[in-house]
Amino acid sequence: MKNNKKIIYLVQSALIAALYVALTYGQELLFPGTTSMAVQFRVSEALTMLAVFTPAAIPGLTIGCVIANLVSISALPVDMIMGSIATLLAALCMYFTRNICLKKLPLLSALMPAIFNGIIIGLEIEIFFIEGSFHFTSFLLQAGLVALGELGVLYTLGLLLTAALKRNGLDKKLFKQ
Repeated sequence: MKNNKKIIYLVQSALIAALYVALTYGQELLFPGTTSMAVQFRVSEALTMLAVFTPAAIPGLTIGCVIANLVSISALPVDMIMGSIATLLAALCMYFTRNICLKKLPLLSALMPAIFNGIIIGLEIEIFFIEGSFHFTSFLLQAGLVALGELGVLYTLGLLLTAALKRNGLDKKLFKQ
């Protein structure tokens, strides 16, 4: 029985990673630049809401982010590291705040990717992509733009995904603990 739980965990993680990568690549093919600009609207980020339902989403999202950034034309090696750390930290916090809900929606959890990606990717942009010395106001702008894109995805597509999974009972069927 324990082996079955481990296998289910691995399969869920792998599927989440594969979905994240496929959605990111598909979007980039259809709408070039939308997954890597300062205000990005990565549809695949809606999948971060799966961390509310299963801990298997944590490694799945992190690995998916690494792979998606691995072959992104505009991603540098630093982006693979920083973006993946932001995703990992956001997914961990989403899982730990999953039971804090407003009207049955994990609104606090949905905020985590905006916070972590805003700060971490905002710093990355300011340090590695903006010429000259570090400026706190420029960092705030970069962080705000990244957070804005995350909020747009999570508070629309992410919460719709969450509500749909709960409404149809798929949260219990797909993500048995």
